[in-house]
Amino acid sequence: MKGPWICYCFALFLILNCYSTTAQPPFDYPTANLSTTWVNTESLPHSVNFTDGSRVRAILLRGSFGPKFACGFYCNGTCTSYLFVVFIVQTNSASGIVQPASGFPQVVWSANRDYPVSYGAVLNLTATGEMVLQDVDGSKVWSTNTAEKSVAGLNMTDDGNLVLVDISGSVVWQSFDHPTDCLVPGQRLFQGQQLIPNKGLFAYVGSNPPQVYYTKAVSGNNTNIGRRYARFLNDSLSLFILSIEPSDPDEVITIPPASSSQYMKLMPDGHLKVFEWQSSWLEVADLLDSYLGECSYPMACGRNGVCSDNQQCSCPITSSRINYFTAVNDRQPSLGCSEITPLTCNATKDQVFITLENVTYFNIIADMERVDIETCKQVCVNNCSCKAAIFQYGSDSSSGDCYLPFELFTMMNVDPDVIHRNASAFIKVQQEAPYHYARFTPTLIFILVSFLFLLGVIGCLTYIICKRRWATHMEEESIGEVPGMPNRFSYEELKTATENFNKKLGEGGFGAVF
Repeated sequence: MKGPWICYCFALFLILNCYSTTAQPPFDYPTANLSTTWVNTESLPHSVNFTDGSRVRAILLRGSFGPKFACGFYCNGTCTSYLFVVFIVQTNSASGIVQPASGFPQVVWSANRDYPVSYGAVLNLTATGEMVLQDVDGSKVWSTNTAEKSVAGLNMTDDGNLVLVDISGSVVWQSFDHPTDCLVPGQRLFQGQQLIPNKGLFAYVGSNPPQVYYTKAVSGNNTNIGRRYARFLNDSLSLFILSIEPSDPDEVITIPPASSSQYMKLMPDGHLKVFEWQSSWLEVADLLDSYLGECSYPMACGRNGVCSDNQQCSCPITSSRINYFTAVNDRQPSLGCSEITPLTCNATKDQVFITLENVTYFNIIADMERVDIETCKQVCVNNCSCKAAIFQYGSDSSSGDCYLPFELFTMMNVDPDVIHRNASAFIKVQQEAPYHYARFTPTLIFILVSFLFLLGVIGCLTYIICKRRWATHMEEESIGEVPGMPNRFSYEELKTATENFNKKLGEGGFGAVF
């Protein structure tokens, strides 16, 4: 009797196991083989909409239950365009993406953020080992450029690294080597690599040339013969510049220890923030605030803006109250100011400086040292690309440091008693060109004369037509009955009488014309 029961139980196990593997998604799906294609449609394993307007379509997902890394297509807003990204989402025990009302996807890496694709775009891991993203029209948007490099497969790691590996498991390509605007715990930022947010800010403004706003110097004996890097660890952003792990880092920026999933992101305004999952995504640290004041960020008040205490933003105002700048958005002064009349190299004679006293820049790296104000200003005058002359007085008040930015970001009001020196900003502005009669060119004069001539011709024709109509009317109509006179005058009689009347008036010094 035991034999049949064992058979029945074994058969039941096979049935249940078959149902489990066919009806339920795998606990996770973190890898992919060559010759695999994913299309940006709802047919992907997980297509989830979130209440903040974002949407993800995952192609790989590592782990289950809690904040986990995945990669796939992502959009936010109208969802007419998509990015291929690595993101963190909340999952249940079966690797389902959950909590659409609070567990919004946190993008930590993107492949094509400057070139979004449409619905129906295709991601292909080719037979030759290259990962290629094509838009719906077939155009190539992004690729790993790893064809013929012995790639064996794709892997989404536990720490959020998207990796192409060869048959031995060695890394051929990884997203960690191409950071965008985020770091995740364990990730290194090597010397020469950059964190670049939307619009381009990190420890310097992504202008030409770059403008530095934050530095952390490291001094000592250099024992590091390898690549230098900053590493996001559990409780710090650690700098390994002169030393190398496992030695202690040269410098650290402290971060609250993680109690859950964390990531670090460089914000568009230059802040470097750490976020952590605590029933929702919360900011737990702003890493540069302990070194920089509110007004010391390049985009604290946008381009051409002036930042005062408590990050109060305004546009530059002259003592004469003439406005050369206007707010980009009156309701959002932190967006900065735009020039009412843009600077142009074709009219430098109409350019002047407006002076802002007790105003300096977010960070001055002097282009000239120990020069006077007039020299500083004149160098800016002679360079069309120069937008302002920022001057900080030295101890003798007759000379100082001169900085000549080619792009003007946030300036700061300062108290001389606090910084123990005076500072002034001389901003180059374009005046409206004065009116000159000499600007009437021969072509313009010809047009004016022709117009006046045409008016004269029209006036003459109008007069002739009106005179003829009046004469015809007088010929057909009588001028009325007068006692003792004929009831009608002929046209010839009326003409003769008119000529005689005009002749008499002319003798008296007047005239009339009919």
